[in-house]
Amino acid sequence: MKVREQVLPLIVLLLAAVAVAADQALKMTAVAYLEPVGDISVIPGFFHLTYVRNPGAAFGILADQRWIFMILSVVLCAAIVVLLFRYRGHTRLSYWGSALVLAGGVGNMIDRFRNGYVVDYLHVLFFPFIFNFADACVTVGTVLLLIHILLLEKRGGKHGKYRKYAKYANRNYRNW
Repeated sequence: MKVREQVLPLIVLLLAAVAVAADQALKMTAVAYLEPVGDISVIPGFFHLTYVRNPGAAFGILADQRWIFMILSVVLCAAIVVLLFRYRGHTRLSYWGSALVLAGGVGNMIDRFRNGYVVDYLHVLFFPFIFNFADACVTVGTVLLLIHILLLEKRGGKHGKYRKYAKYANRNYRNW
């Protein structure tokens, strides 16, 4: 195994740890400043900071299923870490996607274990859900991983016609 193949997963874990720290800091700030007032209009008619305790999954889905989400979060985060070190077909997209999904999963898992709920605070008014930084990480990371899987992966079959694009995402990790 090349040194680069051993180091890049560690960099992904470091990036995920930084994102988890940012998520926890933002949630502590939301509790300290938003909980007393409930809602602050940042861009009137478009974006508010709104304090909500969310006992469910991302965007408030399946509320009051705490243990299911805690177990699922542990399993999925462990699977991501294992795949980081075992899977050899990574691109920049898959590394970034893995870091974001892992960070979001761990950030919300910390809240569920500690509080029994997740603190949500971002409210784009045309979007029906209130979410947090960790939810955004999971969503963006999932999109990046889907692009990697559906368009860039260097396997045969239906992915084969996209091989020409894979070289742009994977150039032997140069400029990473």
